[in-house]
Amino acid sequence: MSMTVVVTRNVSARVRGFLASAMLELAPGVYSAPRLSPAVRSRIWDVLEAWFPNEREASIVMLWQERNMPGGQTVRSLGSPPIELTEVDGLILARRPSER
Repeated sequence: MSMTVVVTRNVSARVRGFLASAMLELAPGVYSAPRLSPAVRSRIWDVLEAWFPNEREASIVMLWQERNMPGGQTVRSLGSPPIELTEVDGLILARRPSER
């Protein structure tokens, strides 16, 4: 179990209420849970993915510690801007897919 943080932007009250039922809302749109199991974290993400198509101009980012990943953490995102952590010459960079 590790600290999980979710940051939201322009989400509906439904999403905010759901996240607040499972995590502590530290500031508007910023949620934290110090000891969230991988199974619970996965279930929360599944619900967010299922509800996200109904959101307008919103974004959600979830991150948690993952020692075997670049930078020691995993980042999942919905909406804009999508990011991915990647290692380049020993540096950890946040990469966004190129727009075509």
